[in-house]
Amino acid sequence: MSRNILLIAEKPSVALRIAIALGNGHEKRLSNGKVGYYYIERPEANIYVVAAVGHLFTISQNGDRHDYPVLDVKWEPSYKVSQSSYFTKGYLDVIRDVGRKCDIFINACDYDLEGTVIGTNIIKDVTGAEPANAGGKVRRMKFSTTTVPDLLNAYADIGDIDIDNFYAGEARHIIDWLWGINLSRALTSALRKYEKGKALSIGRVQGPTLSVLAERETEIKSFKPKPYWKLYVDINGTRFENERGDIFDRAEAEKARGESELNRDAALIKNMTREELKRYPYPAFDLTSLQLEASRILKIDPSIALSVAQSLYERSYISYPRTSSQKLPPTLGLQRIIEEIGKNDTYKKYAEEIMRRKAFRPIQGKKTDEAHPAIFPTGIEPKKLSKEESALYDLIARRFLACFGEPAETVRFRVRTGLGEEHYSASGTTVLKREWMDVYHFVRAEEQNGKIEAFKEGERYSAEGEIRLDEQETKPKKRFTKASLIGELERINLGTKATRASIIDTLFKRNYLEGNPISVTKFGMTVYNALSKNCGMIMSIDTTRQLEEDMELISKGKKGEEEVIKEGKEILVKAIEMFDRNKEKIAEDMGKSFIEANAIGKCPKCGKELVIRKSKMGKQFAACSGYPNCTNTYPLPQDAKILPTDQVCDGCNTPLVRIIRRGKPPFDMDLDPACSKRTIIFPNAKKAEKKEGVKRKKEKVKKKEGTEEARKRTGKRKILKKKPARKEEGD
Repeated sequence: MSRNILLIAEKPSVALRIAIALGNGHEKRLSNGKVGYYYIERPEANIYVVAAVGHLFTISQNGDRHDYPVLDVKWEPSYKVSQSSYFTKGYLDVIRDVGRKCDIFINACDYDLEGTVIGTNIIKDVTGAEPANAGGKVRRMKFSTTTVPDLLNAYADIGDIDIDNFYAGEARHIIDWLWGINLSRALTSALRKYEKGKALSIGRVQGPTLSVLAERETEIKSFKPKPYWKLYVDINGTRFENERGDIFDRAEAEKARGESELNRDAALIKNMTREELKRYPYPAFDLTSLQLEASRILKIDPSIALSVAQSLYERSYISYPRTSSQKLPPTLGLQRIIEEIGKNDTYKKYAEEIMRRKAFRPIQGKKTDEAHPAIFPTGIEPKKLSKEESALYDLIARRFLACFGEPAETVRFRVRTGLGEEHYSASGTTVLKREWMDVYHFVRAEEQNGKIEAFKEGERYSAEGEIRLDEQETKPKKRFTKASLIGELERINLGTKATRASIIDTLFKRNYLEGNPISVTKFGMTVYNALSKNCGMIMSIDTTRQLEEDMELISKGKKGEEEVIKEGKEILVKAIEMFDRNKEKIAEDMGKSFIEANAIGKCPKCGKELVIRKSKMGKQFAACSGYPNCTNTYPLPQDAKILPTDQVCDGCNTPLVRIIRRGKPPFDMDLDPACSKRTIIFPNAKKAEKKEGVKRKKEKVKKKEGTEEARKRTGKRKILKKKPARKEEGD
């Protein structure tokens, strides 16, 4: 009797590719009327290929309490927990129906912690048993590309279920959920006195990430610049810098300049050095380096870069993007991939050069990943790509080909000269052979001072123009961009390669962050200051890092899941206890900062701050922070951003606020609808008036073009309908 196999893919597009590979053109598409799946008859078994749509199960609390702490959780179908996930019900129904007739279950979701959790939870639901105790009935399919050869090889080489990865992934989900729900409820309850309608959030990784940004923000805002001076002299078309570097004493800088001026016609070239250097190619991309380069070169947001890369992977154009590896093992069939890429005219000459040299050993990076190699193009020529998909594919393909290139050859020159007792130097780099830089042309060649090699030791020159004394100021560290923050989070081991971008996006959605480069909002600083002073455990990088390391030990079989979850709960309980001990202080600090962050002007009745608040129905309005002593309120436009202007209306003495709505011009208005001199100012009123005047003028000209006079000027003859006589009163 033939076996029935249930093979679970993470997404419908991947399920289709697996079905095509295993069915060899004979796969049958079936459906329950809404959701499709595939049936394949093979000699060894009947295979049903079904698809999830990401997580079909999610963490939920036991019971319906809305306070904290909540420590008892369970897995539940996503559609039962969230209305927005109701579409997943149809997929789960199909999997359950088909699964009833199967006796072998294969998790073919993405080979990472998330994919393991997605597939294993489905198998647990269908079988009603723990996969670890299912013997050979539960298997794992591992692949890094969705090409037909790789999928066939992966099916032929199916292994045991990666149960330790499931335990690690499950522990992460449970701990993150517990920290997120409990700390968010605690934070919301602390602010309830000041803002009843506002739900706040903080999480195990969100808190420390906010700390990284807030500390940088504090450093930037408290930074006090110091003036310093630099001396430059131009000689034979080359700029030399005084070797003193940054001079922080003005008198000393002026003295050095005077000495240089006295000897401006006797610049002696003291020594000249020439150093030939090789510049080796960069390794192939891991996810973080891909996000960094996509941001730098293509100006693509890191989250979008990951989404686009995932799309390319699902269409078999690149390998799995959620990888930490910078290595390309020979087992990938690198020569074959290069030959296939060479069929694309864009990359033909680069691929042919690699094949001519038979240089099939790429530069390897330091970073590794046990599950997947570095990101590489599969060799299948992409078709019908969007603009972003095309740009990202080109970046990946060029980086891959560059790995096999010859080192670039550069020469670095350095020359030193003296103007009396003052010493100056200049350096420059010339690229002799670009080699791999030609294919990965995004690289900065850093060529500069190309004329520097013309100098010779012992020769004397005269300075050209004035000897410059430039006054500059010390600068604080730069703000993080989204991409550089991902790199920083990786460096300090916060979050995972697949979650860092989404964590940053969440902080933006919570209105803790704004802009790119990123700055922390007043509200974000409110949360940071209150928690870091009164409950530092929540914001601690060390606490989160320790849990990250413990979860990695689970995946390696060196630590138990229950042990780590217990540890995570114990740390969380301590954090909550600390929070509750300082809750009044946290509420006070947050309340003061909340008023400051949300203030739009002074209350005309009592002089305290008017702040933006929300009703139970979610409607925003302006209310006096002096409540309950002052109950003064004003309505505000909905679905609009309200900003203070530091001005007041002459009629009602209420603040003028700026109203910003999507797709509409902004305007300023006072708060009192009953004001007899109500002030409404359109900042671009003059511009709008001018635009309207031009519009009316054009319409007037257009009407004239239809007159007899206009037709005579243009030589056109038209029969016009006679206008009816104007009706007079009484007609």
